[in-house]
Amino acid sequence: MLTLLSMFYYICLRRRSRSGTRGEALTSRRAVESGQRAALPVSVEEEQYAKEVLDFSSHYGSENSMSYTMWNLAGVPNVYPSSGDFTQTAVFRAYGKWWEQCASAPPPFRRTPKGFYSQDYIELGFEEPVYPTAVEVFETYYPGAIVQILACSHNPFSQNPPTDIRWEVLWSAEPTKVLTPQARQFSPKIKHISFPTNLLRLEVNSSLLDYYTELDAVILRGVKERPMLALYKMPIIDINDLSDSEEELSDLGGPFRQGGDGKRTGNGYFDKLPYELIQLILSHLTLPDLCRLAQSCKLLHQHCCDPLQYTQLSLQPYWARLSDASLGHLQSRCTLLQRLNLSWTGNRGALTLTGFSSFMKACGFNLVSLEMSCCHFLNEACLEVISQTCPSLQELNLSSCDRLHPQAFTHISKLTQLRRLVLYRTKIEQTAILSILTFCIELRHLNLGSCVRIEDYDVVASMLATRCRSLCSLDLWRCRNLTDRGLAELVSGCRMLEELDLGWCPTLQSSTGCFQHLARSLPRLRKLFLTANRTVCDSDIEELANSCPSLQHLDILGTRLVSAASLKKLLQSCPRLLLLDVSFCSQIDMRVVQELTGLFPNVAIKKSFTQ
Repeated sequence: MLTLLSMFYYICLRRRSRSGTRGEALTSRRAVESGQRAALPVSVEEEQYAKEVLDFSSHYGSENSMSYTMWNLAGVPNVYPSSGDFTQTAVFRAYGKWWEQCASAPPPFRRTPKGFYSQDYIELGFEEPVYPTAVEVFETYYPGAIVQILACSHNPFSQNPPTDIRWEVLWSAEPTKVLTPQARQFSPKIKHISFPTNLLRLEVNSSLLDYYTELDAVILRGVKERPMLALYKMPIIDINDLSDSEEELSDLGGPFRQGGDGKRTGNGYFDKLPYELIQLILSHLTLPDLCRLAQSCKLLHQHCCDPLQYTQLSLQPYWARLSDASLGHLQSRCTLLQRLNLSWTGNRGALTLTGFSSFMKACGFNLVSLEMSCCHFLNEACLEVISQTCPSLQELNLSSCDRLHPQAFTHISKLTQLRRLVLYRTKIEQTAILSILTFCIELRHLNLGSCVRIEDYDVVASMLATRCRSLCSLDLWRCRNLTDRGLAELVSGCRMLEELDLGWCPTLQSSTGCFQHLARSLPRLRKLFLTANRTVCDSDIEELANSCPSLQHLDILGTRLVSAASLKKLLQSCPRLLLLDVSFCSQIDMRVVQELTGLFPNVAIKKSFTQ
């Protein structure tokens, strides 16, 4: 272990010497540490609210309205200083750990850095580039989700194409759980950066929150003139700084060699360890650490480049610095790659069709899982490459790839072994989804949430019932035209369903008996969202109690027709129930919630409020 640490230290010193002497580095570092709050030049601090919402990963609202959408973050506050659940705020799609516990959730990736907590993000453009002095976020309900604030050197309103884009972290922290859901003005201490910015990115993690976090507005404060600060930037070794030259690797072994007694080589005692043991030790390193260690000596270079170390690869934590060159360097190591996470990467020209295609052609043959949410570099040619190079692909996530042309999705139908497909917030149209369902009959998990271009969900439901009878989870969040006829066909054909999200589907009416038929047809049901369906009534809840004993998550937000008596029967009949959302249910007040919580303490009963 001492030899390994010594190698790390030596390689870091060698890399650092390329940018300046160690004395200069230490001097500059002390200057930064002692001068973090150095006096700014005499100039007026400007205050500006977000001009435009540029990009985001998810939102609770619809693509065709403003309620609960990320677009509410542009401009001045709509709600603050009031607290509570307001439609005029920005709300992300999920909260808590409920979604991670569902069968439709993919397993986590190995090697994810411990400091990477982000689950969602939003990017905001401001009118004028400034050197930031403060960022203020108006959180109006269940604050505490923000874990990172970043600034970008690129002006999103410039007519010139982006070049040499830099992202700097202004502030970051672990996820926290604020004790009160009340509104607050969050203004963390940010670090100074060496460039002006009018593009901020907020990254959030809502896993510790008891309910949806709601954001109202963001203020960027800053000055036009550059602050007089010591801004020496310490050299960073990342996945793009990966020289593997024989000369350097040979030279690095020098400090660890002994004399002519032959007892030790340049690799210390590592030569005596079994190959498999070294591989096991290295499997606990993050990707950047693995790349750094590969530069320490020939033996460890061989181990660090072994394709068995790269059967799973999550590049999402490195979205800000991933490029074609990064993929090119990793390409030779990933010939046995099975699971790949490229979510959030490649935007603003960082990845191109050429770089992506080259990587997929070299590494896609064994791929079974591909996560690409919010990858705006994707185009039809990229999806064609995926369909041609990944014959074994079983999981594909294109969540919020909302700039993909509708025609591009037709290539997915060639991936006939697909079992999990996420198309949330994409522009897929009816012809493409029907083609996919025709050929991808092994589907177990399908997410069509907020796919507003599908014209007739009854036809889609009928096709699912016919072709995908082993379906386990289906997300139809905010589909606008599913009727009781389509739902009846769906639940009659897909009796293996364990998760069904029908939230904000206004065309479903309880009076047709569709929800009772659903309960009787799906005895394995564990999650059911009937969010904002105002027709759900006591008879529906009682049928769920009688027919769905495995129910764990139920959302009936907004119904006026459900009483406390039927909820009590449900809670008694469904011992595995963990989550029950009765927000805005007019017959269920806080007194009832407190009473039921006392009787069933293991169930999280949600009741939002508006102040």
